[in-house]
Amino acid sequence: MGQEVHSQIYQAADFERFQQQLAIETRLLQKLIMQKACSERSPVAGFEIEAWLLDKAMRPAPCNEAYLSSFNNPLATAELAKFNVELNVEPAFLVENVFTCLNQRLFKTWQQAEQHAENMQLHLLMIGTLPTLQQDDFHLGNMSNMNRYRALNEQALKNRNKPIHLDIQGHEHLKIDHHDVMLEAATTSFQLHLQSPLSQATHYYNASILASAPMVALCANAPFVFGRDLWHESRVPMFEQAIGLGGLGGAAQGPLWRVSFGSDFARHSIFECFTENHEHFPVLLPEYFNTEPEAFQHLRLHNGTIWRWNRPLIGFDEDGTPHIRIEHRTPSAGPTVIDTLANAAFFYGLCQNLSEELQNSGFLLSFSQAKDNFYQAARHGLEAHTVWLHNSKQRLLSLLKNELLERAALGLESLHIVQADIDFYLEIIRQRLAHSQNGSTWQRRFMQKYPGEFVAMTRCYLANQRLNHPVGEWNIP
Repeated sequence: MGQEVHSQIYQAADFERFQQQLAIETRLLQKLIMQKACSERSPVAGFEIEAWLLDKAMRPAPCNEAYLSSFNNPLATAELAKFNVELNVEPAFLVENVFTCLNQRLFKTWQQAEQHAENMQLHLLMIGTLPTLQQDDFHLGNMSNMNRYRALNEQALKNRNKPIHLDIQGHEHLKIDHHDVMLEAATTSFQLHLQSPLSQATHYYNASILASAPMVALCANAPFVFGRDLWHESRVPMFEQAIGLGGLGGAAQGPLWRVSFGSDFARHSIFECFTENHEHFPVLLPEYFNTEPEAFQHLRLHNGTIWRWNRPLIGFDEDGTPHIRIEHRTPSAGPTVIDTLANAAFFYGLCQNLSEELQNSGFLLSFSQAKDNFYQAARHGLEAHTVWLHNSKQRLLSLLKNELLERAALGLESLHIVQADIDFYLEIIRQRLAHSQNGSTWQRRFMQKYPGEFVAMTRCYLANQRLNHPVGEWNIP
């Protein structure tokens, strides 16, 4: 969804022309993959962080247009709501001291972005869902001034033909109706990108699916929505229900949703995901691009309106060679820059190790069980019970401590990451597990001591974030 569009309302002819171009580009991608003509360069890491602009009262400040215009940084862009922005880092090869380098780049960008917010009498916060949100913050007047968001809202409501209904049962129960797509803006994430050699793409994609349960629990940072205590990672049901669109043929209640865990592993080729996108999901934004099929503009735009928690994307190397990268969308944003890099190191190492295991031993867990693990982890966090490889049953916290940390270390060694980076960033994860404290559990512990004090909690969270100490070390004042 990074592409801007020129229209807000489309005609039937626009959809027909887009479908024709999408079919051409999908067939071309299939041909390139079959001919092994996509990039084989070694793995590359990149990521995006969605953040909040806050006023002095810790409430969302809908002014990203003025903020981004005056910040004028190519690594900062708008998000759906005027009170959200996205920060990026330049991608880097997954070798040597890559995490130290990425940490330095992100910390510099974050400091600049934070200082610019301060200059505007604002605050910048990275968190899964802002605790001080209210439902009436989400109206079309707070939508970012971009055609693609207005068009997305128009098409989503046209396809649904009924209000969006949130019904999330957690520690408490949230049940509301809403009349536009703005609720999606309540869910801000840390999106990891893993550019893969074509020959390894199916293994990395399947590994990222297996890694989803431990990642969503490890990074959980969104327990509260509109004052209700819901899931450890309430972003998951919130985002899925805030879009709430199914596939073709009236399958609104069917297995293929636009925001979902997906329908299966990639069994033979990563192209299976693009086939499913083309065959099962109606076009939402039929923008016409006067470009050659090799640019994949229509395919990339269509793919950007289907939000699997793990989704393959098409990009290009510097020499124009198309590449495959996997976008892993399960982690919340925050709580700090240093936590973010530790989460990235853990993910890339675990994915590398699991991809090697999948390549050598095949599937050791069913897709349905991997999916169930994910939703259990999103709901119950580190205390979730999972079924892991070879059908071993254990609490997720124990699995992370006893097996997955070691797998992540082995994966990073396989990628030739320097030992200092491996030790430093995985120790942050180890300490988080030792204290059983991620962003979500810290927020709940704060609210247990100070019930209903969401503004005070957000101020305390912001102060901790600025210290850049890992969340596993945070105390309750």
